[in-house]
Amino acid sequence: MTSESSKINAATGPLGFAQHDHSTCVSDGLAAAEARCAAEGLRFTPVRRKVLELLLQNHRALGAYTILDRLREDGFGSQPPVAYRALDFLVANGLAHKIERLNAFIACVHSSHSHTPAFMICRLCDAVAEAQSSPARGALGDAARATGFRIERTVVEAEGVCPACIDKADP
Repeated sequence: MTSESSKINAATGPLGFAQHDHSTCVSDGLAAAEARCAAEGLRFTPVRRKVLELLLQNHRALGAYTILDRLREDGFGSQPPVAYRALDFLVANGLAHKIERLNAFIACVHSSHSHTPAFMICRLCDAVAEAQSSPARGALGDAARATGFRIERTVVEAEGVCPACIDKADP
């Protein structure tokens, strides 16, 4: 699949469930992160870059200890703070997200702009797709406005079965 068709799929639906060339995700994601960090004066250290690269390699959330093991294999530090500091940086700067249900992390597929993500998590293969969410609209937004509550952060995670696993799911 070409880079252009991968971008088309990302624009029309959640990229995590679309068949595409993951190497494009990695190269495009790293280039975007480097450009963003340079523009905002952020230090994109080799460890931060490597952690983002690991997260971009497929659309599965990775736990901090899995990331730490892979960092160790590549010659980076072997203490948990190495992975956690890099993950904290990536999340704080919108380059990655924490998937609460899995206590794991995934690269952001919309890192070029601020947004509220919603995640669809396959209960069979743990694939994760990121979609745009609008918590200020709909029932949650209505309830918040009715009570005078201001929403500052939401985490929307839906568990189900991805298209690749639908035939394996119980009816």
